[in-house]
Amino acid sequence: MMTSTLAPAADAAAHRRPKRRRSTGRSGRALTYTVLAVGLVLWLIPFVWMVLGSVKTQGEILRRPPTWWPENPTGENFAAWFGPLDFGHFFVNSLVVAVVTVLGNMVFCSMVGYALAKMEFPGKKALFGLVMVTLMVPGVVTFVPLFVMVSALGLVNTFPGLILPFLTAPIGVFLMRQFMLGIPEPLLEAARLDGAGEWRIFTRIVMPLCGPPLATLGILTFLSSWNNFLWPLVAAQTQEMYTLPVALSLYSTGQNATDYGLLLAGSVLVITPILLLFVFLQRWFIRGVATTGLK
Repeated sequence: MMTSTLAPAADAAAHRRPKRRRSTGRSGRALTYTVLAVGLVLWLIPFVWMVLGSVKTQGEILRRPPTWWPENPTGENFAAWFGPLDFGHFFVNSLVVAVVTVLGNMVFCSMVGYALAKMEFPGKKALFGLVMVTLMVPGVVTFVPLFVMVSALGLVNTFPGLILPFLTAPIGVFLMRQFMLGIPEPLLEAARLDGAGEWRIFTRIVMPLCGPPLATLGILTFLSSWNNFLWPLVAAQTQEMYTLPVALSLYSTGQNATDYGLLLAGSVLVITPILLLFVFLQRWFIRGVATTGLK
């Protein structure tokens, strides 16, 4: 009798436990989604303010208390960039510098990464150690020697002067090496047995497999080059060679006051290509980060 009495109670307790676990899991997920939603809203507020402020007048932007929604939207700020400030010229300059820098990093970082991952030569470990050390060196340390070198070569105020110092980067070498370490060695050995040289293996076998890390490297390099301000400010000494960040800083900030509407409109124009690039390549970017160990 005691056994028959305890059995239903045990069955009822066993049925209740999964429900409690499910309810706890659901509440945990709800809390996680709530925290993420709040974080997303807080992250988006500055960008929404930038977009709304770009169509406000200077007086409305400086009003206290500030207005959130534009009372009298205006397109004068954007018209100024596409009119007398010649936004198209600065956009082309930035695009040329960024695209050539991206292509250079894809080629040269891939070549160095392949050598460090799949080839044996004296000093290989020391060379990789040097690459890792340079990752910890701040850019300002090499800024002055780099400018002296570019100036000695007569490349100041030229596209080569803006591009050559950034054609390869230690982070790109590390990224490509980490991915190429995961390529099966028997695949490359089979190609060598068939008579393929290292260049043919690199171009026909390795590079087609490197879509995700190349997309990641391309996005990171484009972002860095597109937003680079200090080097173009020094190396580009005439208006014809200004890039977008330099033009944005020089033309929106006057001697006595800052034109905030012009500044916000220019910021919208600068950030839009980066957002479009990331949206287009986000799947490859996530795969590249996940497969190369870049955390």
